[in-house]
Amino acid sequence: MSHSREESTNTWVPRTTLGKMVLEGRISSMEEIFSQGYRIQEVGIVDTLLPDLKQEVLDIALVQKQTDAGEKSRFKAIVAIGNSDGYFGIGVGKAKQVRDAIEKGNINAKLNIFPIRRGCGSWQCGCGGSHSVPFKVSGKCGSVSIELIPSPRGLGIVANDNAKTILSLAGIKDCWTSSLGSTRTVPSLTFATCNALRSTYRVLTPKDWKG
Repeated sequence: MSHSREESTNTWVPRTTLGKMVLEGRISSMEEIFSQGYRIQEVGIVDTLLPDLKQEVLDIALVQKQTDAGEKSRFKAIVAIGNSDGYFGIGVGKAKQVRDAIEKGNINAKLNIFPIRRGCGSWQCGCGGSHSVPFKVSGKCGSVSIELIPSPRGLGIVANDNAKTILSLAGIKDCWTSSLGSTRTVPSLTFATCNALRSTYRVLTPKDWKG
């Protein structure tokens, strides 16, 4: 057992059946969770099974709400997490302090983590590796739509900074992108890219995992 896993399990007291199964070692990978259709409701599950997650804050904005007591201001943070190896999550957090908003976004991202199917869908490459997307996928949010297109090994990620960060966290090393709409709107572009990544995955049965 790794040191990071020990730290996670020593401080985490699971409250759900899935959490107890993870802590007891009856479920030892994220693949098992998704193949069996479990819902992740505790951050400790993700911290235990994916201890090397990276975090990137994609956007911080000041949002204001009119209440009976006057105008209420809070910070809104969009946080992305990933292990650069097929798992990615996006979360939103709101709080009076930036630090608290980021922490809430990080927790939300872990509870919404999902697997990405990778491959080599480029006819120019055909290496059979998992460096790109396996086929062309698209995602939409608001007025923004984005298309992820398989590319040959070594090209890199051809995208704007936010989309490049998201794809890198997901473990995509080579990819062309094509986007339409108000792409300078960070939240819309972020969630459009996230939706495109989600569409690479289909729910696998235990038989599929065993090959």
